[in-house]
Amino acid sequence: MAAQLYTVEQRARRDATPWTWVQGILAPVQFVVFAVSLVLVVRYLLTGEGLAAASASIVVKTLCLYAIMVTGSIWEKAVFDCYLFARPFFWEDVFSMLVLALHTAYLYALFTGALEPREQMVLALAAYATYVVNAGQFILKLRAARLQSDRELRLAGAE
Repeated sequence: MAAQLYTVEQRARRDATPWTWVQGILAPVQFVVFAVSLVLVVRYLLTGEGLAAASASIVVKTLCLYAIMVTGSIWEKAVFDCYLFARPFFWEDVFSMLVLALHTAYLYALFTGALEPREQMVLALAAYATYVVNAGQFILKLRAARLQSDRELRLAGAE
C-alpha cells in the first residue's frame, strides 16, 4: 500500500484552510504568466527584439513565484505545522529553493547589470526549466492526494 500523504487531521486542516484555495488560484495564474513570459524570452533570443517585454515578464513571473512560495509556506504551516520541509513535501520544497535561487539570481543580474541581456535570458530559461520540474513534482503530489482520497472512499464504502 502507498504511503499516506495526509493523516485524517491534516486532510481536515487542508480542506478547512483558505490557503488551499489561494494555492489553487495562484498555481494556474503563475503557469499562464510563465507561458507568456517563455514566449517573450524565446522571441528575444531568436530575434533580438522585445527585451523590455521579456524582462518585465520575468519580473512578473518571479513575483508570482514569491507569492506562491510565501502563501505555500503558510499553507504548509496550517496543514503540517511547519512552514517548510514538511515530510510529505520535503523534496518539492528542496527543489523549490533552487527555483527561487535561480529566479532571484535573474533579478540580481537584471538590476545590477551583472550579466548581459542575452545571458540574463539564458539564466531565466534555466530558472524556468527548474520551475517546470518543480511544477511537475507538485502535480504528481496532487495526483497522489487524489488517489489517496479515492482509495479511502473505496475502503469506507466497503465497510
